[in-house]
Amino acid sequence: MSGRLLSFLREFGRDEDGSGTVEVVIFTTLLMGTLVSVVEIGVINLKQALLERAVALEVREIRLSTGDVPDYEEIRADICDEMAMSRNCEANMMLEMAVAEPASFVGLPSVADCINAEEEPRPSRQFEPGLDNELMLMRACLKYKPLFPTTRLVSHLSMDEKGYAQLVVRAMFVQEPR
Repeated sequence: MSGRLLSFLREFGRDEDGSGTVEVVIFTTLLMGTLVSVVEIGVINLKQALLERAVALEVREIRLSTGDVPDYEEIRADICDEMAMSRNCEANMMLEMAVAEPASFVGLPSVADCINAEEEPRPSRQFEPGLDNELMLMRACLKYKPLFPTTRLVSHLSMDEKGYAQLVVRAMFVQEPR
């Protein structure tokens, strides 16, 4: 009986049926993982570019509208309108704006003030519209849900407990005189 078992094992070891299937499964998994990561990186880059453009346009509008500085809600709504691609943008965005003294420069806090739509709404940490000829710092933080939250790429992003990642854009400008 042990001779039959030994013979069977030798024959089984030489049999190559189905060996291509293993290779296809391994390479398909790697290819799909790469494809999903490329799509996720593309979406992240697109959202970042849209947010940067929207903030730049709003900063230009604030800078040139002498004497008429919009309030927090107007600025956030304008940025979200300009982005167009982000769902629930206003509930997922926080803005910070502060006057900076060039002689004793102190920037915004190192950690951005961010919020996601699932958290309770709260007021902005710091929002000062500024006056003529003042150096202004502005930061926008947008939270979003990744398309493929279980991928290895997304695991390297800083995520909150609800599964939101964040994009942060900073701007510096001088209020134009009236």
